[in-house]
Amino acid sequence: MTDLRRAVPRTDAVLADPRLVAAGERLGRLVVKAAVVEAQEQARLGVVGPEAVPDLAVALLPTGATTLRSVLNCTGVVLHTNLGRAPLSAAAVAAMAQASGYTDIEYDVTTGARAVRGRGALAALREAVPDAEQVLVVNNGAAALVLATTALAAGREVVVSRGEMVEIGDGFRLHELITATGARIREVGTTNRTRFSDYVVTGDTGCVLKVHPSNFWLEGFTSSVTVAELSRLPVPVVVDLGSGLLRPHPLLPDEPDVTTALRQGASVVTCSGDKLLGGPQTGLVFGRRDALELLRRHPLYRAFRCDKTTLAALEATLRGPEVPVWQALRPTQLRKRTEDLADLVSGVVVPSVGAVGGGGAPGLELPGWAVAVPAELALQLRTSDPCVVGRVSHDRLLLDLRCVPPADDARLAAAVLACTS
Repeated sequence: MTDLRRAVPRTDAVLADPRLVAAGERLGRLVVKAAVVEAQEQARLGVVGPEAVPDLAVALLPTGATTLRSVLNCTGVVLHTNLGRAPLSAAAVAAMAQASGYTDIEYDVTTGARAVRGRGALAALREAVPDAEQVLVVNNGAAALVLATTALAAGREVVVSRGEMVEIGDGFRLHELITATGARIREVGTTNRTRFSDYVVTGDTGCVLKVHPSNFWLEGFTSSVTVAELSRLPVPVVVDLGSGLLRPHPLLPDEPDVTTALRQGASVVTCSGDKLLGGPQTGLVFGRRDALELLRRHPLYRAFRCDKTTLAALEATLRGPEVPVWQALRPTQLRKRTEDLADLVSGVVVPSVGAVGGGGAPGLELPGWAVAVPAELALQLRTSDPCVVGRVSHDRLLLDLRCVPPADDARLAAAVLACTS
């Protein structure tokens, strides 16, 4: 008998298929070849016939040139760290595409000389926070804090309250970050109560650090020292806010903001750009001109700098229309959209409580609604196309539309129906 495996077409013959040639130009030859090899293996195993190899290879091609998958976030958590925190606005995405080629990132087209890197984004930051004498941008929030403590206190001590010795995620702890810079941590006060008198500074004190405990909160017999009080000390005060709220907002009355911290006398304020600001992953630094000039001239500033596409997205976020994060925090027609989805997929509308997430506004509840469907759909939806991530509660899968753009409601419904048919 003839071995059917001998009938499996050669790799070069399959790659010559016009559909795969076009895919190679879009995705790259290695990606396309991997799909062809997998299709050939399926034919050798008898799963498909040899004649079906080209069609199967086309079907196995990824939709894009990255292994990252687009996700419909139905968890109700707006800044979901595992799902990439803030989704970018259309303006930011367009700005990244515009900046993806050659740009004038450090070039003055008028004089033909070198120019300040990312000057558009820096100007937009100054416009957003006029109380800042100077601003800087680095590649994430942790880098902003490391840069500040290194430039101000390397080889010296950083004074911080015991109640603010936080772990920022994935096992990274504040004291480990700071001691890695060559500074020494000196803890003052207790876990639940710290007073102004605890903050004794000496000639060896590089700065006082105040950290917003953004992913937990303390209740009961507690006290802490305000930025205004700390600014009376004869050393720089560095305030790490984390969540990136630039100005006070009535929706988040207990969330500290950059403008208020600066007005209360902070020398340096650091935060993230991919949280409440709703932009790309960045570390934002605001403060007094003399303090930030020390940071700007430190060698780590270059090591932590952002690329051109990130700076473009940040500028568009600051100057563009309302970002998806705030659309999710203040959704419109959420109840009606939820009811419409429930009717389409035979689900049940139930109350749902969302969260800001990403270390922002801990404890704040965002009331809303969700569609309850059988819990066993969770895995199917996570592995479907589109990938749908919900929240399992009381043996039901809850699909919260708070973070789903209305334009994706139909895709979500189709994904659920495909898993239940």
